[in-house]
Amino acid sequence: FDILNLTRTAMGARKLMDCIIQPLAERSEIEKRLDAVEELCANRTRLRDICETLSSVKDIERLLTRIISGSGGPREFIALSKSLSTLPLLRELLSSCRSLLLRKEYENITPLPHLVTTIEKAIVDEPPVSAREGGVIRDGYSKELDELRIANTEGKKWLAEYQTAEQQRTGIKTLKVRYNKVFGYYIEISKGQASRAPENYIRKQTLTNAERFITPELKDYENKILGAQERAIELEQEIIEQIRKEIIAHSEQIQCSANVIAELDVFSALANRALTSRYVRPVITEGDVIHIKGGRHPVIEQISTTEKFVPNDTYLNCSTHQIMLITGPNMAGKSTYIRQVALIVIMAHMGSFVPADSAEVCLVDRVFTRVGASDDLARGRSTFMVEMQETANILNNATPRSLIVLDEIGRGTSTFDGISIAWAVAEYLHNNPQVKAKTLFATHYHELTDMELTLSGVKNYNVLVREQNGRVVFLRKIVPGASDKSYGIHVAQLAGMPPSVLERAREILSNLEEGEIGEAGQPKIARKRSTKKDEDATSQLTLF
Repeated sequence: FDILNLTRTAMGARKLMDCIIQPLAERSEIEKRLDAVEELCANRTRLRDICETLSSVKDIERLLTRIISGSGGPREFIALSKSLSTLPLLRELLSSCRSLLLRKEYENITPLPHLVTTIEKAIVDEPPVSAREGGVIRDGYSKELDELRIANTEGKKWLAEYQTAEQQRTGIKTLKVRYNKVFGYYIEISKGQASRAPENYIRKQTLTNAERFITPELKDYENKILGAQERAIELEQEIIEQIRKEIIAHSEQIQCSANVIAELDVFSALANRALTSRYVRPVITEGDVIHIKGGRHPVIEQISTTEKFVPNDTYLNCSTHQIMLITGPNMAGKSTYIRQVALIVIMAHMGSFVPADSAEVCLVDRVFTRVGASDDLARGRSTFMVEMQETANILNNATPRSLIVLDEIGRGTSTFDGISIAWAVAEYLHNNPQVKAKTLFATHYHELTDMELTLSGVKNYNVLVREQNGRVVFLRKIVPGASDKSYGIHVAQLAGMPPSVLERAREILSNLEEGEIGEAGQPKIARKRSTKKDEDATSQLTLF
């Protein structure tokens, strides 16, 4: 997802995730999406302009939901207005497009200039989070609101003049006219000056350092000021509600345009990735062949910094090349390769270009995977049980239209049991006409390579390695034929195992390969190779 996610909007990112999780199943729909991506790739100037325009679009779907539910504040209204204001430009950019999907996007965009103008004229550029305290509606939008604001402003001017007059009349320079929600407007005098308060001052509250008073004149004017403030806030909320209802009246058109933006964002993201990463348009067929030349893993090739990614070919069908049996050492690239093929097939079905030199991909109904190793302790399932249940699901549900990816079937149990299960699974996939799915089968069990001799649809492949100065060099290339060695001890050496452990492992491996059998009928895995010191000690003992 992160590799393909070059979207510019939150809506586009969600739509892209949907495309990955639910790829297309019909060839005609896939081709339409590929046509749209190809047309955007062909006109980079238009692609750039579309991306720049999308960058200023907010999450219209979420904004609309919040506004309709009544939880959206003034800032959501402004964000929606700015996003909707991009619709005419997007429509113009799509006007000359020829692909069916881009023409459809052009037709489904509905600019709403009247709604945008209403919001822009009504709400200030940087409104508060909530409309509860006012200050949301522009001056000049409502004559009544303007008059109330003038009354409020004049009231505040009167309060300032009243404070000055009272200071002069009483001779108390520290006298202040203040306001709180409990008492409204009041006069505050410091404790030391409180005794000088005139007789018409009515004591309202005593504090540690001050006394608070009211006067009939102050309370009369308070009613006028607060009445204007309350009515102004009430009127602003009424205006906001009117705009909200207008938005709701156009909600279907807004939602339709939001969906267009999301889809266009996805197409643009896929086009940008195709251009920047050298992806090609896959050929979608209704046959049974998957033929990829120079395929690459879309994620690994982007994040790998230590070595250049090595491309590989793939050929699968439901008859002569049904099962690719891939052997090779750990870390050689088996798992990367089989995942790579699955990802390319999924990308092709979602209408994306793919990381390859060329790709012919037949329609598949499902991609089944059995990869990795993990238990499920909460449900009491061991690693092997999880592996077997996942494999059973594949065998019970796969069809000849499916693609199956199997990584190390049977490794969670003993060697002989594992080989037996892996062999039987491969035979079932090959011989059962109701399954017979194209399969990538990675394994360490070299015994399985003998299946190529008896099963016509099984083809052996291995990952090339080269031994150099006692070390293994991974070439990452998939070639026909079975691997002759597993190189497990070499990989352990790369991991930093102690030399003594590695040497002992080589001794045990040699004994197993030579088939030395002890009295109990088991391989003599514990016999150590004798050293010169051991031989000298033995020769001395013969003297006795």
